[in-house]
Amino acid sequence: METVILAQGISKQYSLGVIGNGTFYKDLQSFWAKMRGKEDPHTPIGEVSKFGRRDRFWALRDVSFEVRQGQRLGIMGRNGAGKSTLLKILSRITAPTEGRCFINGRMVSLLEVGTGFHPELTGRENVYLNGAILGMRKYEISSKFDEIVAFSEIEEFIDTPVKRYSSGMYVRLAFAVAAHLDAEIIIADEVLAVGDIKFMQKSIGKMHDVSEHQGKTVIFVSHNTAAIQSLCDSGMILEHGRIVETGSNIGDVIKKYEQLLGV
Repeated sequence: METVILAQGISKQYSLGVIGNGTFYKDLQSFWAKMRGKEDPHTPIGEVSKFGRRDRFWALRDVSFEVRQGQRLGIMGRNGAGKSTLLKILSRITAPTEGRCFINGRMVSLLEVGTGFHPELTGRENVYLNGAILGMRKYEISSKFDEIVAFSEIEEFIDTPVKRYSSGMYVRLAFAVAAHLDAEIIIADEVLAVGDIKFMQKSIGKMHDVSEHQGKTVIFVSHNTAAIQSLCDSGMILEHGRIVETGSNIGDVIKKYEQLLGV
């Protein structure tokens, strides 16, 4: 099988503190607190604040792995293990501080509710927008449009601006687009858990189907080991930004993860 993802020594370092709180107002608060020698009001819990605080930390450290075409890789780890950071690097939302990542094929990512959607556009318009981003022509998207809408089960609201959608409706349409348009790699985070259990099971079944019959590659991150067991054929465990376990037998990897959790 052809290699579609190759990660070589990926590390990601983040800066904490003065800049990067999300808004200019919060950054000013942090800056003013530091100038007065006061505690940063936006310091993450557990960090040392004031002047002796740790200003940088490694979210990922020397992560290397390979994913082949048609593989369904489940990534597990505690909160803060580095899973979301890894997916953002794979999705090219952020760049690694060190290392390289090679992607061979078109990719769609479901990292959070509304990823890739413009809130002012309707569901119909966003389907075409996502297809265009993937490099598809309008007639190609149109040929799959009815199938996408039927799978999402939101036909009644397809011409409504998505800013009025519930989180569950967002996920339904976003996943339907990801699963039906011509992308070779699907990356899904815990976003599927936002929908109801029935739709989550339907989505997992669809990802399994497109992987088996169309050769699509799936990267699935979840704390739900039952969902990973039902979808994935291989697994990887992250702990403190490092890979601590990989394996082609998903059952064995899940057992190792449960041991780490003390379950």
